Amino acid sequence: MLQPHDSPEHGHTPGEVAARIAAPPGRGVLGDVVYGAIDGSVTTFAIVAGVAGAGLSPFIVLALGFANVLADGFSMAVGNYSATKAQADNLARIREIEHRHIDRYPDGERLEAREILRRKGLTGRVLEAATDAVTADRETWIALMVEGEYGLGEVDPHPVRAAMATFAAFLCAGLVPLLPFVLLGEEAFRVSAILTLCVFFAIGALKSRWALTPWWRSGGETLAIGGTAAALAYAVGLLFQM
Repeated sequence: MLQPHDSPEHGHTPGEVAARIAAPPGRGVLGDVVYGAIDGSVTTFAIVAGVAGAGLSPFIVLALGFANVLADGFSMAVGNYSATKAQADNLARIREIEHRHIDRYPDGERLEAREILRRKGLTGRVLEAATDAVTADRETWIALMVEGEYGLGEVDPHPVRAAMATFAAFLCAGLVPLLPFVLLGEEAFRVSAILTLCVFFAIGALKSRWALTPWWRSGGETLAIGGTAAALAYAVGLLFQM
């Protein structure tokens, strides 16, 4: 049975291996989703807690909360787009540098490729044959240099996909603290707090699906971080009520 931190098994037939290696998934959007969801929950509930702590009306809670979900969510998405695009631009710049260096300093670049392969455990005639094979194809050569010399993955980041994942996660998680103020009356804040804490725990537990940390520990860590931020915001709100 799969445990929460186990990855699904993939096939190892020649065709499956060739297809999988030919199209590596890259970093995916897991980090973008977790980042957006946690920030959406924390910042929106921080506003809810602060306003509620100050004793202001539910209308103000909703107005500020929805404004935060849209404005801050969009801001985070744009920021993540810019950061991811910067990574893609840097990768393109490094590829261009390697193209230029191979043209100008082929012997030195060949030595670099040979050293990278040597550090991967190749020796003797196998090392020389592998170096010849890699440097015979320019794109393969550059891919080796990007990974071995700069420590970067060869798969291009996807700025638009990262931005959309961040915004969607922020929106979904950020709306949770606001729903009780739309549907309920006096108990709205209490229910909002409970639902938000559940979201914190769920995000952490889900995150453990791609980690070695047990789901309950990952959920508890995220719950503690989010709960601390919410408590601080509520305490600030109480100061304005005094």
